[in-house]
Amino acid sequence: MAIYKIDGVTPVIHPSSFVHPSADIIGDVIIGKNVYIGPQVAVRGDMGGIRIMDGSNIQDNCVIHGFPDYETLLEENSHIGHGAIIHGCHIEENCLIGMNAVVMDLSVIGKESIVGAHSFIKANSHFDARSLILGSPATVKRTVSDDELTWKIKGTVMYHELVERCKSSLIETAPLPYPEKDREGIIFKKTHSVKT
Repeated sequence: MAIYKIDGVTPVIHPSSFVHPSADIIGDVIIGKNVYIGPQVAVRGDMGGIRIMDGSNIQDNCVIHGFPDYETLLEENSHIGHGAIIHGCHIEENCLIGMNAVVMDLSVIGKESIVGAHSFIKANSHFDARSLILGSPATVKRTVSDDELTWKIKGTVMYHELVERCKSSLIETAPLPYPEKDREGIIFKKTHSVKT
């Protein structure tokens, strides 16, 4: 991983968290306990502070960028899908931001909400707790159901487990030219069904 100080401010990463070696963490960033930061993630605290709270996961190719005079906050168990952009906003606890979604400056996503993949949250948007938010520009479609919230929580728990798996067994290596005889692949118990 590449960790950069700027203007004398150094990022803080709790030792229980996992940051992929290809991720970049810059400036005024504090990463809490048991957080997963995936490959090619950029967390840029060079314009404003960023706080990523305990149990959150930031998946591959996400960008988290601060905003002047504002603290970007991802509360506990934030689940940020592949390729999402989180820009100078507040994600309350236990939210899911879908793949390639964009959340713009000064917006607030209420706790236990789900933002659909490819949705665009305009600047200064505010959504209540347990909102299902979809579209471009995004609007509330309905309340997140109990089943959907359970599905989200199970997905986040899988990333809690991935932190430990990465810390204990992720090793850079050269590829094999052929599969080993009796190769055992990765079998990860599916704990939830796909939502459509």
